Amino acid sequence: MIEITVGLGIALSLLLSEFLGVTAGGIIVPGYIALYLHQPLQVVVTFLVAILVYGIIKFFSRYMFIYGKRRIVLAIILGFLFGYISRNFLFSPYDAVSFAVIGNIIPGLIANWMDRQGMLKTIAVVLVTAILVKLMVLIISGGQIFEAI
Repeated sequence: MIEITVGLGIALSLLLSEFLGVTAGGIIVPGYIALYLHQPLQVVVTFLVAILVYGIIKFFSRYMFIYGKRRIVLAIILGFLFGYISRNFLFSPYDAVSFAVIGNIIPGLIANWMDRQGMLKTIAVVLVTAILVKLMVLIISGGQIFEAI
């Protein structure tokens, strides 16, 4: 089911990009977010880390030239760093609760697209696309809810 979810996320993200001109935080992001919709705290933490990375890049871009490849690499590295911190240093007293960021590069990709098309638009498109992907997977699987990774 993971491959189907990521594949549908890629296809739907490409369709949205081509027909509506909006990108869901990178082409692989909606599939990965859809895999974790049953864990909303991880989705929220992922978006909070992406917003933090976006803010850091905006701050640094006032004083340095950060464009093109430098900007996306910085976003991915910062997202990876904060994701590492969330996975290894933020713990919950409850076993069922996790503060871990989704994926290694997902927050950086989301932050990069927040910079390109705006924060609110990116968050909205990612969430809507991820929900559509999850619904399509539920239809394909006959209503069977799966837990990812």
